[in-house]
Amino acid sequence: MRLELQSVGLSFGSNEPQFEDVDLSVEGGDLVIIEGPSGCGKSNLLRLLNRLHEPTTGQLLIDGASAVDSDTVNLRRRAILVAQTPTVRQGTVRDNLCWPFTFRVNRRWTRPTDDMLRRRLDGLLLQEVALDDETRTLSVGQRQRLALLGALLLEPEILLCDEPTASLDGASRAAVETQLETRCTAGAGVVVVTHQDITTFSTTVRRTRLHRHGLQETA
Repeated sequence: MRLELQSVGLSFGSNEPQFEDVDLSVEGGDLVIIEGPSGCGKSNLLRLLNRLHEPTTGQLLIDGASAVDSDTVNLRRRAILVAQTPTVRQGTVRDNLCWPFTFRVNRRWTRPTDDMLRRRLDGLLLQEVALDDETRTLSVGQRQRLALLGALLLEPEILLCDEPTASLDGASRAAVETQLETRCTAGAGVVVVTHQDITTFSTTVRRTRLHRHGLQETA
C-alpha cells in the first residue's frame, strides 16, 4: 500500500491554513518521523492520511489513485491511526484487544488467543497488566500501550502513531520503539509524530519537520 499527499494544505473554516504545500509518501517498509512545534498540525497531518480529515487543497492518493472515491472503512482498516489520547472501551483488557475482531471488515483475521495476548502485552512491558483487569484501572501510559497493541494485532499495512511514547518512561519507550520497528521490518509503513528524540531505530528513518509552508526532510 502506498499513501501520498500531493501539495496538500489544511485549514478550518475561514482561518488561515494550518499548513500548505505538504508532499509526503509512505509505503511498506518506510519509517517516517514527523517533528515540529506544538500546534503546527502534526496530528491533523496524520488524520489526512486515513481521511479523518480531507485536504483543503491538494490531494491524497492511494496506490496512485485519487482517494476521493475510496472506501474509507477499508482505508482505515489498512491504515490504522493510534491517537495521542488513547481510546479504550470500558471492560477488560481482553475485551478491548479482541473487540475489533468482531467487525465484519476484520473477520478474516483470527482472534488472538490468551497466550498470544499475554506475550504481546509482555513485549510492551505490561507484565503487571492482567487480561481480566478493567481498563479503567490502567494508567495513561498503560492505556497508551494497550491502544497501540490493539492496532498492531490487526497488522495494518500503514501504522500512523501520534506521540506513541509521550507518557512513558525510558524502558517503556524503548519497548514501543522496538514494536514499531518490528512492524516496519515486517513490511508495513510506519509514520510517527513525536516531539521526542528517537534514536533507537536501526532501520533507515526518514526524519521530517512540519512547518506552515511544507514538510521538510531533515538529516
